[in-house]
Amino acid sequence: MIKFPPHTLSNTRINFTNVPKFSTINLLYNHPCFPSNFLTFSNFTPHTFSLRTSPSPPPQIMSPAAQPAQSPPTTASEESAEFKLVGYSNFVRVNPLSDRFPVKRFHHIEFYAGDATNVSRRFSWGLGMPIVAKSDLSTGNSVHCSYLLRSGELNFLFTSGYSPAMADGGSAAMPSFSSTAFNHFVVSHGLGVRAVAVEVGDADAAFSISVAHGATPVSHPRRLQRRRHGGVGGVVVISEVKLYGDVVLRYVSYDDDNEGVFLPGFEPMDEKSSFPGLDFGIRRLDHAVGNVPDLGTAVEYVKKFTGFHEFAEFTAEDVGTSESGLNSVVLANNDETVLIPMNEPVYGTKRKSQIQTYLEHNEGAGLQHLALKSEDIFRTLREMRKRSGLGGFEFMPSPPPTYYRNLKNRVGDVLSDEQIKECEELGILVDRDDQGTLLQIFTKPIGDRPTMFIEIIQRVGCMMEDSDGKLYQKGGCGGFGKGNFSELFKSIEEYEKTLGSKSVASTAAA
Repeated sequence: MIKFPPHTLSNTRINFTNVPKFSTINLLYNHPCFPSNFLTFSNFTPHTFSLRTSPSPPPQIMSPAAQPAQSPPTTASEESAEFKLVGYSNFVRVNPLSDRFPVKRFHHIEFYAGDATNVSRRFSWGLGMPIVAKSDLSTGNSVHCSYLLRSGELNFLFTSGYSPAMADGGSAAMPSFSSTAFNHFVVSHGLGVRAVAVEVGDADAAFSISVAHGATPVSHPRRLQRRRHGGVGGVVVISEVKLYGDVVLRYVSYDDDNEGVFLPGFEPMDEKSSFPGLDFGIRRLDHAVGNVPDLGTAVEYVKKFTGFHEFAEFTAEDVGTSESGLNSVVLANNDETVLIPMNEPVYGTKRKSQIQTYLEHNEGAGLQHLALKSEDIFRTLREMRKRSGLGGFEFMPSPPPTYYRNLKNRVGDVLSDEQIKECEELGILVDRDDQGTLLQIFTKPIGDRPTMFIEIIQRVGCMMEDSDGKLYQKGGCGGFGKGNFSELFKSIEEYEKTLGSKSVASTAAA
């Protein structure tokens, strides 16, 4: 039970995100205009309430999930006085170069898995990413095993813990690893991303600046000595702050030229450890998307300690369907090479938002999907689809034929007839903005829970020249698939219906 003294309930925000699902919550409020009353929420699903009272009329408070379907969709962000969504059409992109510290690029993504050995091999086989380095018992690490997959600039690290009773704490390659935190993560979230790592100019300074501007510290800076053949190498500094939920933003910096297989404590893997010739054309991480219960709070938190600027935003009116929707904001660093979108659910729609479904199954905020950038999406998809039924990844259902019949009118000046035909054969979605074109496709959830998935993309256009005359592609070229969201939502809605059909039937039979 939660009690509020007189005069304190008005305009009060109460965060219930840590309350177990399906609990019964009793609120006792005492206001001079009303007799003391209980507010009871049964079969509770965690989220944030904003409670308001006024002398007239009496307050009407209900769970967002229980709001009538005919009511306008609402979100937690609408209660924030500082954070207002303007929608895709009214959003004006401005890069104020406001980073609080230099952020260079995505460095790696670390997954926590109950069985890192087999999960890493599945991702290696399904994405065409060889296993290139390891830290485990064979390298002297008795705390955790970690296996690194690499394709181009993309680094995926899969980690699992050993028995704490057998661990020598000083042997961990990842100094922030905690058996307690690992076990909590895997039980609460299943297979998922623990860390989004970015390379920064100085991980020590980045940590101090972040914490000074409101970031929650997770792991203080640790200095790791690198070793090379014939002597001692440079120093790597690693630090961590909270990003959202149990996901951390990990800072990595080097005091030298960043040579070496990965990080201190890792050793190269034998080439025979991966299938020969694995390379499907995936080259780097384009963006990492998180789901949060309250977008306004999450965006303001990350903006405040990183200085990242708003790169794009979408509301339910922009990207929803008649049955469900979401709100989304994309944050970016100065160079717009590190893109961090975040989504929140909307309430009052016919169906539960897919974001709310994620939050329930993930038991809170977390990383929803990773967009992997390919240099040739057609080759990537041909290879991935060959392995869909052989230990690889399955994809969401393709859009109807009418989608591809209209495609020539939309992107016929960018894609040839043969490429459009190949898009239809492989189920690739296509969208464009005022700067370029985006090709994209989404896998089904990659684990047991309907939570995390992978996106494969290729961006076309937006080529720029740097100060040295080298060509590069502008970040976010072609957008984030606004024109495809409705098709994606329909696929997810149909997929979620298959997940619930048997449980509904069983309940009815009982």
